Amino acid sequence: MDRLLGLITGVAFGFLLQKGRVLRYEKQVGAMLLRDMTILKFMLSAILVGMVGLHILQPLELVSFSIKGSAVVAVLGGGLLFGAGWAVMGYCPGTSLGALGEGRWHAIWAMLGMVVGAALFAEAYPWLERTVYTWLDLGKITLPGVLRVNAWFVIVPFTAIVLALFRLFERKGV
Repeated sequence: MDRLLGLITGVAFGFLLQKGRVLRYEKQVGAMLLRDMTILKFMLSAILVGMVGLHILQPLELVSFSIKGSAVVAVLGGGLLFGAGWAVMGYCPGTSLGALGEGRWHAIWAMLGMVVGAALFAEAYPWLERTVYTWLDLGKITLPGVLRVNAWFVIVPFTAIVLALFRLFERKGV
């Protein structure tokens, strides 16, 4: 059943990526140049839906949270590598798969880079775990936990900020 649900949500996500036009290379480049906010709007929408959905489902015991440690140096390093790959290739992992599905064969190079990167990461992981993952490790923290408030006191203002950003983007035509 879990695999079927995974397949259904994966297909739905791919459909939304395609319908949102975020699989297009020009949208990816526009996002990198801060000229087209389509991808940012898509990401922020996904974050909002996920935040609200998870915090509704968690008290019903339909989902449970498994907070990962916050190793700041590792997260920043991984984010820089991810961003560099995205900027160079013009695709992130999800959009490269979607672009290939639409027949854009050049996306295969992004996927090859992901496979090579994953293999290198797997080989380096024991060393990373002993070193980089220990640098500035803040433990298992969340923003509501740090602020010592209920999660909804973070979700509601975040939602208001995102909606205001959406309105600004629409007025600016980006």
